[in-house]
Amino acid sequence: MSNFGHSIILLQPAPYKLEDTQNNIFSTNFLQLLEEASTFFDSKINSLYTDRTKRKALYANHNTLPNFNINSNAKRTEWKIKPLPPRLKCRHIEIGDVSPSNTAHFVDALNSDAQSVQVDFDDGHCPTWKNQIQGFHNIIQVINGNLNGAPCNINTCPILMLRPRAWNIIEHNILVNGKEIPGAFLDFMVLIYHCGKKLASTGSGPFFYLSKVESASESKLWNEIFVWTQNKLDIPQGTIKACVLIENILSVFEAEEILYELKEHSLGLNCGIWDYIASILVKFGNRRNFILPDRMKYVSFDNQFLKSYLLTVIKICHKRGAPATGGMVASILKPGSDGNDEGSAKLISKIIDTKQKEIMAGVDGFLIYDIRLLPVISKLWKKQCGDMPNQLQVLPNAKISAKDLLTFPKGGIFLESLEHNIAVSVLFIYHWLSGVGHFFYNGQVEDSATAEISRCQVWQCLRHGVILEDTNKPITYILIDKLIEDFVSRASKTLCRSSNERKRLSAAKYMCKEIFISMYPPDFITTHLNDSHKFRTIHNKTLLNGIRSNL
Repeated sequence: MSNFGHSIILLQPAPYKLEDTQNNIFSTNFLQLLEEASTFFDSKINSLYTDRTKRKALYANHNTLPNFNINSNAKRTEWKIKPLPPRLKCRHIEIGDVSPSNTAHFVDALNSDAQSVQVDFDDGHCPTWKNQIQGFHNIIQVINGNLNGAPCNINTCPILMLRPRAWNIIEHNILVNGKEIPGAFLDFMVLIYHCGKKLASTGSGPFFYLSKVESASESKLWNEIFVWTQNKLDIPQGTIKACVLIENILSVFEAEEILYELKEHSLGLNCGIWDYIASILVKFGNRRNFILPDRMKYVSFDNQFLKSYLLTVIKICHKRGAPATGGMVASILKPGSDGNDEGSAKLISKIIDTKQKEIMAGVDGFLIYDIRLLPVISKLWKKQCGDMPNQLQVLPNAKISAKDLLTFPKGGIFLESLEHNIAVSVLFIYHWLSGVGHFFYNGQVEDSATAEISRCQVWQCLRHGVILEDTNKPITYILIDKLIEDFVSRASKTLCRSSNERKRLSAAKYMCKEIFISMYPPDFITTHLNDSHKFRTIHNKTLLNGIRSNL
């Protein structure tokens, strides 16, 4: 161990056949930067977590709800974000949920005609140590033109929108100055150190997504991290651009302030519907006036609370010269389909109807998962916007109140929807334990966002004894338990070919039951899983005493 006074310890051995890759990523120079950055920002990161705890306690009071701060500097003064570089003017279509550890999918996305690719360490990714190292490696390789099958020139492939983990995920495989660090901080430091200057020199980045930001103070911290690292790495100030995902109910009330704190580095804001609704249930789901109706039947952007959310983000962004992007098309075509069969035609028609409404509202882009949908969505953008790269000129005049954002639609819940929520919850945990961050179910890609809303709604239905609309019977634990057991029995026949897979499915079943009956639901299902003994032992079976890196 180093006598330097501070140390960085990798607690996990290099993944199989990735020893050299890990050593190259965690080089001596990088470790020095990581230690210096961690020391400098330690107290501010601690404050972030303290503030989150305080806000959680505040809203545990049933008389307390968030509201807009009409007197903030961000609202009183005239300002706009720094003009965007040419490559960011048009981001109509982005491929979402692209975990860089899934090399084949990553390469396919890079070879697509989309404007950008969400290189995702968050919602669509499972942060095993192997996945982290493989993901970092693949990104570094493609930026240097060395990833097999990917374009050799970073300027000829879609823009890389690098999405670090959010602040809720702690990296358990590395100690800095004697303690674990946030996954978000580690991911950003690895990516900016190994990729920042090369991306900057080509005008292709570095561009980031910032997930699950809750407040303007968190946005300010990210801005300070950007300024610090640009100084350290001799990258011109303002080169880093970041799009903040407004996927938390508290963040929508501070959206303008969040944009303001990042204005030199801002790339606008993004709407993520399922994480957003799940955050409302986590914060206020104990209250009967926040019971969410059947999301398959009663929840869409036509609802006042979601329409208000979208228009708020668009209005704030466009007022400040920033793009506002919408959520992801999670629907996927059947395997082998070219989109011309009857079933695909109906699905595409539904997708077009939904996304046309978002475009007409003023969004500047959105995400898709299925690359086969690119031609259809491209035609839609061409039809609605012609050659316009964005819709910054669209400024909604709607006046949105806190009540508009906090009033749920009415309606019950159907048994089919309850069964779907249970299936998604169980399968998400099963796949996470397998080291996979997203999966396919009933023609949809499911990731942590859909898992969040699914598990939250089951928890809430049980907590309030919601009445099923189609049977007129209350949702009880006996019913939930039976539905879980029935689903697992069916799923085991198709999912499980080995004893290890059966054990993982059994573990997912019991972990789901624990979440559904918990007194207080976890803030994030991914935090709950990432910190669980089961997940850590499956993927860290050879926990070493420490591979020490001398500084």
